[in-house]
Amino acid sequence: MLTGDERKVLVANKVRRSYETWMETKGIIANGYWYAAANRMYYACYYMTSALLLKKGITAHTHSGVIGMFGMHFIKTGDVSAELGKFYSKLFELRQSGDYDDWKIVTEEDIKPLIPTVETFLKTIENLINAEGYLDN
Repeated sequence: MLTGDERKVLVANKVRRSYETWMETKGIIANGYWYAAANRMYYACYYMTSALLLKKGITAHTHSGVIGMFGMHFIKTGDVSAELGKFYSKLFELRQSGDYDDWKIVTEEDIKPLIPTVETFLKTIENLINAEGYLDN
């Protein structure tokens, strides 16, 4: 079991990793690697969502589990909009298809419209994490 301080350190590391992954994604997009962009977009959101679950002491052992716990504890409660919940699920499906479906072609048209919503998603979840100055130290 984690101490409160250990939990804060891990949450902060996940938030940092989320933003590093998002910055990495922007470089990938600039170079036109659409499959990699789909993958990294999803992971930027996944790390941030995992940080939120960790902060709240909610455990999930799979990607689908993270999506399910996020939906149960944050979408259904209205803490996060249903639109952002659907967006996160859509990113997961795009990443899965891009990584494992030989028939799926990921293009610039699939990726570029998602950019503003990724940024909204990350900021929304970070704000929930940082409620009451949680990350301030």
